[in-house]
Amino acid sequence: MRLWTSLGFWVWLCFLGLSGIGGGLWAQQPRGYWQQAVRYEMDVSLDEKKHLLSGRQRLFYTNHSPDTLSRLFYHLYFNAFQPNSMMDVRSRSISDPDPRVGNRIYRLKKKEQGYQRILRLRQDGEEVGIKIVGTLAEVILHHDVFPDSTTVMDMDFEAKIPVQIRRAGRNNVEGISYSMSQWYPKLAAYDALGWHTTPYVAREFYGVWGDFEVKITLNKKFIVAGTGKLKNPEEIGHGYVVQEDIVKNKDFPSARLVWHFEAKRVHDFVWAADPDYQHETVQVPGGPLLRFFYQKERHNKKSAARDWEDSMEGVWGQLQSDILKAFPFIENHFGKYPYENYSFIQGGDGGMEYPMATLITGERTKASLRGVALHELMHSWYQGVLATNESRYAWVDEGFTSHADHWVEHSVFGKGQIEGDNPSNFLKRYYKVYAQWTQTGSEERMNTWADHFKTNQAYVVASYVKGAIFQQQLVYILGWEVFRRGLLRYYDIWKFKNPSPEDYIRVLEKESGLKLGWYYEYFVNTTHWIDYGIKEIRTQGDTTEVEIVRIGEIPMPLEIRVILKDGDIKNYYIPLQMMRGEKALPSSYERLAPSRWTDSSYSWQIPFKKEEIERIILDPDGFLADVNRKDNLYTQ
Repeated sequence: MRLWTSLGFWVWLCFLGLSGIGGGLWAQQPRGYWQQAVRYEMDVSLDEKKHLLSGRQRLFYTNHSPDTLSRLFYHLYFNAFQPNSMMDVRSRSISDPDPRVGNRIYRLKKKEQGYQRILRLRQDGEEVGIKIVGTLAEVILHHDVFPDSTTVMDMDFEAKIPVQIRRAGRNNVEGISYSMSQWYPKLAAYDALGWHTTPYVAREFYGVWGDFEVKITLNKKFIVAGTGKLKNPEEIGHGYVVQEDIVKNKDFPSARLVWHFEAKRVHDFVWAADPDYQHETVQVPGGPLLRFFYQKERHNKKSAARDWEDSMEGVWGQLQSDILKAFPFIENHFGKYPYENYSFIQGGDGGMEYPMATLITGERTKASLRGVALHELMHSWYQGVLATNESRYAWVDEGFTSHADHWVEHSVFGKGQIEGDNPSNFLKRYYKVYAQWTQTGSEERMNTWADHFKTNQAYVVASYVKGAIFQQQLVYILGWEVFRRGLLRYYDIWKFKNPSPEDYIRVLEKESGLKLGWYYEYFVNTTHWIDYGIKEIRTQGDTTEVEIVRIGEIPMPLEIRVILKDGDIKNYYIPLQMMRGEKALPSSYERLAPSRWTDSSYSWQIPFKKEEIERIILDPDGFLADVNRKDNLYTQ
């Protein structure tokens, strides 16, 4: 470490001491944390006849790391849409390919394929060397980028937009002209683990926080939706201004318009364009402006063959009402949405989240559209603002989001608050799949890298299903109130900082005063499962000994309910010694001696004869993710 850097560090420590490290902004900063910073300035033009995007990119890259960098990496995502690309080979070789991809990339004609090419690249005005390997460009810098310095990369590039297969592309099945995600050469992330040079094989993303200023020139027939705020709405119209009669170029003879977007503190930029978009807005009181872009007419023949409940206007109109209703609950439980607007854009191939926007297929029923829209919106917290590295920890993003969207759906549109109801819907939706999958022998660790699961089903179960159950088991371990406070504390401390899963666990430990590392290790880094059962009931005089056996390898605290024949109810709680405490319990519960992870069984005495007992229920409220519940009940 250089001398001035060391001195700067000590000055910083002294400032903390003088300011008082117990409060204020500084108390929220993780020690030793740093992150890189970028600013993109891009000016691109779309040739709709050739489906070719060309333009310039100026990238200001600030190295806040303690390392000196001699090279950079860019992602060139569209190169995946070529026969024999890694995405194509993976899709054709995996045992359960995504039906949206299958062998479609391999069968693309030349004019349907995609690519991204860096035509020229200069560092601070000097030419640099580039090596392209698949979806990655390695850049050998003209001069090193030292810690706490900024370099400027000027690039000329072009991109051939492929036929839409996975997320990005043109002419999708619902008739959307352009779904422009992963459309520009994107700088790879560099953090404490070094460069993240994950080839694009269809899964997740990880980017660098920064600001984007993007100008898009294209035929004026198109309506454009995108990340950020449109800076020239009076030149555009199309729903971006309240009064269309003030649009400056309403009768302008030019056949092309320049759309000027700006987005600050985001890690990506997405846009879509179609001449038939309806653009409607809804203002959240005290919150963001919600934008909705969709087509009135249906184009997907397979979808149109269904018995639709309403017109597209009716379906999307209901979505606007539903999201407006849900937003206050979301911000109250997950944190304040930090941007001015959010856009729901019909496009893509299902649902995919991006900063301040989502691409979703729109030819759905009301319930289906609300479901996918809520899921993608909740990604704004876990992928958009917290932005844990999805490529390494897909379960954090997808699992936490799945748990969150269920929580919102049940609480806002269900029968009541989820914490006040039996979680039977959640159990049916996730626990059953998890219980069945554990018995197949095909389960893989949750921390498996997103692209490296042996099967797509293993990825889905580990990331979406088990990731959501991970959250629900924390509810069971900590209690609802502590869990809710922990979520908000996590968001406040780690927003815009790319936290790791361990950072999340540590926040919950501080909030609860409990130790949780054991839970993370068992549930995330192994394929062990939870399975307890009531083994034996033995009467000894006027008392009865109850023996609980641990069949699965994951130890958990336990709740047991004894129902007597006279109608009386006795509740017992068995803490787990490794937790060094337990959650707040209702006064009706009797706390027993803690169990140890080395013990496969646990016994205690209850002051009743066996003949007095009607039932004994292990996990009476059904929150425990026990893979076999058949042995959780004893009856006379």
